[in-house]
Amino acid sequence: MDSKKQDLKIGLIQSQALLEPKKNLEKTLIKIRQCAEEGAQIVCTQELFCTRYFCQIEDPSNFNLAETIPGHSLDVLQAIASELGVVIVASLFEKRMKGLYHNTAAVIDADGSLLGLYRKMHIPEDPDYYEKYYFTPGDLGYPVWTTRYGKIAVLICWDQWFPEAARLVALQGAEILFYPTAIGWQDEDYEKEGEDQYQSWQLIQRAHAIANGIYVCAVNRVGQEDRINFWGQSFICNPSGKVLCSASSTEEENIIHTVDLSQVEYFRRKWPFLRDRRVDSYKNIFRLGFMEVI
Repeated sequence: MDSKKQDLKIGLIQSQALLEPKKNLEKTLIKIRQCAEEGAQIVCTQELFCTRYFCQIEDPSNFNLAETIPGHSLDVLQAIASELGVVIVASLFEKRMKGLYHNTAAVIDADGSLLGLYRKMHIPEDPDYYEKYYFTPGDLGYPVWTTRYGKIAVLICWDQWFPEAARLVALQGAEILFYPTAIGWQDEDYEKEGEDQYQSWQLIQRAHAIANGIYVCAVNRVGQEDRINFWGQSFICNPSGKVLCSASSTEEENIIHTVDLSQVEYFRRKWPFLRDRRVDSYKNIFRLGFMEVI
């Protein structure tokens, strides 16, 4: 391998949400400090870290949990990013204007500046995941940011199942793809298919890493919240899909792991999937994508 090592330390905050948003923010700030003390240069929160997962019911009062960007949480996060010299990826419930809300990730550079936002594009609607009631689909596309420590992209939870999104950020030069997530089992489903659900969740993300030659970092919440038992097991995998580290299925945990960004070039040379794409043969994806499913 010709490229020199480019070591970068990543921190993922796997946490159990409390009832009060203020306490969740305070706890996350403590965990960001802990990650920085262990050398983490980029730190990512779980999905909607300031609140419990409120999308299990359709309740208009839950819109009161949303906050503007800029707003208090972002101000505090920008301050600590600047103080500690870390990049922060923070998943927030955004109030864009009256009656318009997004599931949004803010990317803050190590000097405290806001590099930009990603608004969740794929919005699920399933029992206990009534996100279409709360979130408008994103309108910012699939951006990639050059941070102090590397080129990163963010997709959010349900986006994990769509290979097109991962491919688009890889083609823009992303080296690391973060997935803030809130996913778990309903207790009655666990015995029947719970383990299969978890394996599929991890496998699809590892496949994105392989297909695009990119590091993938998935950070999930953990613990029981109403009907959902969030399964934790946050992980980081390399561009060959190998899981480098994984968190507990039941406990709060900060994952701290060093990745080597030179591996992106190494695996893309070894497995040149991006080179061998047949873009000329894919034009029907637009036509077929909008056809009525029979």
